Amino acid sequence: MSSPCRKLVLLAAVLALAGGAQAEERLLRVCADPDNLPYSNEAGAGFENKIAELIAQDLHAKLAYDWWPQRRGFVRRTLGAGMCDVLIGVPADFERVSTTRPYYRSSYVFVTRAGEAVPGFADPAIRQRRIGVQLIGNDMAATPAGHALARAGATANVTGFTIFGDGPAAQLMVDALDAGAIDAALVWGPQAGYFAARAHQPLAISIARAPAGTPEPFEFSVALGVKRGNQALLAELDGVLERRRRDIDAILAAYHVPRTDAAAGEGR
Repeated sequence: MSSPCRKLVLLAAVLALAGGAQAEERLLRVCADPDNLPYSNEAGAGFENKIAELIAQDLHAKLAYDWWPQRRGFVRRTLGAGMCDVLIGVPADFERVSTTRPYYRSSYVFVTRAGEAVPGFADPAIRQRRIGVQLIGNDMAATPAGHALARAGATANVTGFTIFGDGPAAQLMVDALDAGAIDAALVWGPQAGYFAARAHQPLAISIARAPAGTPEPFEFSVALGVKRGNQALLAELDGVLERRRRDIDAILAAYHVPRTDAAAGEGR
């Protein structure tokens, strides 16, 4: 084979290899809700979107989403069906998936107008307060916060906001507080921080302490989830969480996520 022909053959081989490498570009597939701020939406405006982008960047992977509303059956129809590799933001003890180390811990919180306080669950005065609480269906006791209010006998003045209603329940609760329709909102922390920061007047957030004997915890550690048994990806993600801890802290702080873990305040 002549020298020019040999060069052409070698060039073709190199181009073929390059094309193959491009075709095999790593893909990080994330399943997320398309309309669930402050966590995620199709515009990529949620803090879980930002964390997913950070992870993909660290792994030199292209980020791709499989969108599915976060309702009953979400895990089965997404990660369980092989539609994605990672779930962002699952309870660290969630048994249906393998979970990474937690990257933050939060709690239910009380949101009030600035300068106003909420009595503790053991204080009978709490029964006189108009409190908004998230509901699953019509069952107040289905959430830890609702269960605690029911045990305290503080249900007469409670207003329920169903999480499967029109619009984010947390936003509707903060709007009601802002308008004076309720005195306080008892909300999951990440949702409370995000919507309270967008209210028309200054609102205060305080950690809600679960009353003694409450079977359901008020605090949860949050992790990434992968399909059970995928130890290789799990180890990679744990590495990313360690390397990018300060970046993740900064994202959470930018979205006003109340934190109860040891890293609370770092990156702020």
